[in-house]
Amino acid sequence: MTTPARRRSDSLANRARIVAAARAVVTSDAELNLHAVAQQAGVGQGTLYRHFPTREDLLAEVYHHEVEELAAAAPLLLATHAPAEALAQWLARVAHYAAVKRGVIAAVEAALWQDLTTKSLGPIGAALTSLLDAGKAAGTIRTDVDAEDVILLLATLTRIDRAGYDARARSVLAVIADGLRQPTTDRYSLRCPSVWRG
Repeated sequence: MTTPARRRSDSLANRARIVAAARAVVTSDAELNLHAVAQQAGVGQGTLYRHFPTREDLLAEVYHHEVEELAAAAPLLLATHAPAEALAQWLARVAHYAAVKRGVIAAVEAALWQDLTTKSLGPIGAALTSLLDAGKAAGTIRTDVDAEDVILLLATLTRIDRAGYDARARSVLAVIADGLRQPTTDRYSLRCPSVWRG
């Protein structure tokens, strides 16, 4: 006889497999077909629908999973890398996140997307702030930028075409990472119009 604890464990494992399968589909830009996701996850249709009654519910879970992983990466990277390198490594992870986010944007209705955005900027903003603050304290990251600035720059990743995405995303992220580093001279102030500096 299956115990309640075993049933809960099996249920969590099934849910994780479903989310992983959906994540792979969304990242590949393929159409999210629930029947195909259930097959790939090795679960029945009934199991999938018990966890995720609608396609939008599943996409929302994929998106929140990405947000949680991205937010959790910041303190781990800061514990093992210098602040500027930790920030660069974190930005590299954003490329995959942006691919998933773009897939969700394309698939989820506008009202649900607005709700997702409201909930997700908090943990990502907090993770990014911790990385920026550590770099500022170490003198390697510019002091005139904040998480909102970087998030606005990162939003461009969702506009990159799927064809050539990986190379283009790496290039864009390299420019962003370089731009966040503390300048070693006053060259930046010469390039930046005074009206921008307020």
